[in-house]
Amino acid sequence: MRTRLAPVVALVIAAMAASAFAQDEEEGTSARALAGTLRKARDSGVVMLGYRDNAFPFSYLAKDGVPIGYSLELCRDIVEDMATAVDRPLAIRYVAVTPETRMSMLTSGRIDLECGSTTANTERRKVVAFSPVTFVAGTKLLVRRDSGIRSINDLRSRPVGVTAGTTNEAELRKLSARLKLDLKLVVARDHDESFGLLAAGKVDAFATDDILLYGLIARKHLERSYLVAGDFLSYDPYAVMYRRDDPQLAEVVEATFRRLAESRELADVYVRWFERRLPDGELMKVPMSPQLRELFAALGLSD
Repeated sequence: MRTRLAPVVALVIAAMAASAFAQDEEEGTSARALAGTLRKARDSGVVMLGYRDNAFPFSYLAKDGVPIGYSLELCRDIVEDMATAVDRPLAIRYVAVTPETRMSMLTSGRIDLECGSTTANTERRKVVAFSPVTFVAGTKLLVRRDSGIRSINDLRSRPVGVTAGTTNEAELRKLSARLKLDLKLVVARDHDESFGLLAAGKVDAFATDDILLYGLIARKHLERSYLVAGDFLSYDPYAVMYRRDDPQLAEVVEATFRRLAESRELADVYVRWFERRLPDGELMKVPMSPQLRELFAALGLSD
């Protein structure tokens, strides 16, 4: 009897296993189909946004201590589309980064999107990936109005403040060597510290992206004492940064920007942060540049 039943029992067990496997296949299809950052977000229900506390108006802390800014608003739009892609609500957790730590925190998984004022260049693309361009800036100099400094040539053999981990630092080193300027670069941890060096008279200029300097002047009401001087010393296209080799997230990011462009929300977001009065009362008065308008038009923004 036991011998005759053995094949039957084996068939029943095999059928049960096949049924269970089929059920697991059906229930787990969506989970196995997701990979990279989307899989991480689906499993955790959270997206980690890296923010800067002083990259005004791209990413900064408002007076109430809440992270806000142009880049953060665009990142929140990406998170909305990520939630649709993974078919579940996603919470946002803000994580502070600096120019020095932003890339390592992204590649290590401590943040999922970096939402600041980061230049998308060829060197960085070897390590990370970028969204479509969100802003076009360039390196200039912040100087005291009464200093007489109006160009990089006026800084020969003089101290200049730069922020660690920025393209501005790298560009100033190249310029100093190429033009034989013998600049004495003083490297600070962040932009506030760099400005502090200038305010304290420890450097004669602070070199960073022009839009950040205009933002600094607007936020600290420095119009009477400081000015942005010189020609552009570099070209810096900003973008949202995310991990490389993540085609699913790349598809979502590209789709988000095309959606925002085609609906004109991308232009509206720009106007909110650069042409209208900001939440804490600042006013930038920076119209969209022809270069940025052309880049947005390529995404689908109409006139």
